Amino acid sequence: MSDGKVIIQHHVPDEWIDYNGHMNDAEYVRAFSWGVDRFMKHIGITDAFREQHMYTIYTLESHVCYLDEMKQDEPFEVHLQMIDYDAKRAHVFFELFGENGKRAATSEQMLMGIDQESGRPSPFPDDVWTNVEELAENHTPAEKPKEAGRVIGIRRKK
Repeated sequence: MSDGKVIIQHHVPDEWIDYNGHMNDAEYVRAFSWGVDRFMKHIGITDAFREQHMYTIYTLESHVCYLDEMKQDEPFEVHLQMIDYDAKRAHVFFELFGENGKRAATSEQMLMGIDQESGRPSPFPDDVWTNVEELAENHTPAEKPKEAGRVIGIRRKK
């Protein structure tokens, strides 16, 4: 298992199963989207904070790797690691684990802090910044996961 922070524990709902008898690809993305919501709450961007400060997080880019099938009602966990961050952005890495520690999918994402009034990028508020730093201090991998930073393409034989 990863050294990431466990942010979701759930099971695969019946409605997430597709015509192939396993979890639909879009539902992996849904689980990782829930992960972004949990990340925001963890760093202090709750519903009340968003309303009061008009500040939120947008996803700028996402890359999902599907590694194994997930079955109906299978328990899963989503883990979070911080790859990098700066005053406005968080480069995060999620892993979805199924039964018996099966590593079923990963999602690398670039997230941006946004001032909702202007709709423009904005630095993390001080309390949020402190929480981002703490999360990074405790959950940054010693080595970047092999799926992070990948480029999609067809490898050609030379």
